[in-house]
Formats: sequence, C-alpha cells, structure tokens
Amino acid sequence: MDSRIGKTLKIIAVGLFFIWTVVPVIFLVASSFKATGDIFDLPKPGDWVGIFKLLFVFKASLTQFHNMFIEGPFFAYLRNSLLATGLSVLISVPLGLLAAYGLSRGRIPGKKHFYFWVISTRMAPPVAVMVPLYVLWRSFHILQTLPGLVLAYTTFNLPFSIWLLRGFMDSIPREIEEAAYVDGRNRFRGFLDVVFPLIAPGVGATVILCSLMAWNDYIFALILGGRAVKTIPVGISELESATSILWGQIMAGGTVLIVPMVILGLVIKKFLVTGLTMGAMRG
Repeated sequence: MDSRIGKTLKIIAVGLFFIWTVVPVIFLVASSFKATGDIFDLPKPGDWVGIFKLLFVFKASLTQFHNMFIEGPFFAYLRNSLLATGLSVLISVPLGLLAAYGLSRGRIPGKKHFYFWVISTRMAPPVAVMVPLYVLWRSFHILQTLPGLVLAYTTFNLPFSIWLLRGFMDSIPREIEEAAYVDGRNRFRGFLDVVFPLIAPGVGATVILCSLMAWNDYIFALILGGRAVKTIPVGISELESATSILWGQIMAGGTVLIVPMVILGLVIKKFLVTGLTMGAMRG
C-alpha cells in the first residue's frame, strides 16, 4: 500500500515538474511557428484534446522568422551574439585554465586570499558595477563596439572560469603529474598530456556555463553595446512598444535564444554531467 502511494506521488511530482518546466518551452517553440492571430487561441473548458492540438497540431509557418531575420535586423543581432559569446569563451577558458593551474600547483604567497578575491569579483550583480564600467569603456573608446562587449563578458567570465577550473585541478593527484616528469616531460607537456585530458569534462562544463552567461546577457549588451552592437536579448526587448507588442516575433526570438544552448548542451552533455560531478565531489 505504501509502495503504491509512493509511486503515485512520484508520478504526480514528475508530472508537475514536466508541466512547470517543459510545457512553457513547448508553448514558446510552437508559438514561434504560428501566425500571430493563432498564438493565443484557447480550447473550450474541459477540452484536453484541444490543448494537445494547440501545442502539437497546427499549420506551421516561418513567417515570424522571416519577419525578424529577412525583413528585420535580427540577423545582425544574431551575428553580434554569436561573436561576443564565442570570443569571450575563447578568451576566458584558456586564460582561466592557465590561471587555475598556477593557483592549484604554484607556491604563491597568499594564494588563498587571491583565490577568494577572484571569485568575489563575480559576486557583485552586474548592475552594481555598470556605471564605473561605462566610464572606463568610454575613456578607452570601446563603448558601443564589439571588442568592448567581448571585454565586458570576459571581465565576468574569467573569474568564474578560474574558480571553477581550479576546483577540478585540485581533484587531480599531484603524483600522476609527477610521474609524467619522471618520464621526461616538462611542466607544459605534463599539463597538456596528463592534466588536461583528466579535467576535460570540467573544461566542457566551464565552456557551457560561460556561454550561457554571455549568450543570455541583457544589461551589458544594452548599456555597453548600445545601438551599435545589439544582441538578440536587446533586440527582443524592442519588439514591445507603446503601440504594439509583436508576440509572434518575441516567441521566435525566444526560440532562437534557447536552441543553440540546447544543442551545445546535448553535444557535450556527457562532459557537462561528468564535469559538474567532479566539482561536487571536490566539494
């Protein structure tokens, strides 16, 4: 009897979790392929089949995407998002690797305090440092430029990358690395041939998390990117005006935002799960 109740509660919990997390995403993606007038069609009360039809059975159209990317400026916004995110990750993760290796293996006086200071720079909400960053970016003439936006993302991704990767490196026993030195490898080859393959899942997890933070950013792109370097989140916010709300294009923009991250997550899912587990085991 208790077993049946337990199973029933589990099914109810899984069902509620599915409704809470997956159904809104299905509604978002399905709505992006509908005509604007069909997005908010509602089934009759008690018509559960009608709910299924609204989500999965409809005449698909690419009109919303055509209006955004062919008729509108969203292709340029997509390019800016991809470049800013990709370049920031390409800079943050390699530099984070080198810094994390130094903090993990090097004998640096006060490195515990330095390590805490590194992650403390990530604790402040972005809006708290926006005014100083705006003044600095304007002084260096990189305001409203792509390099300026990449630098802004790197400023916040690099400390997170160092903090995360150092935990993974600490979990690798030094004896394994020292055995490579006995075999004749120098420190760089020891890092490349022994340490890096072992922390590859952690590197994959870091790439995913840094990409998510940059890809979904809104405030840096709005204030530091400005009109010259708009990204997709900023472009979507402008689809609402005092006279109209373009719900169809907003849904299409949301779909474009989540699809690349979902694909990236699926491609390196194995590394992501293993990497996060490594960090958890390290504690």
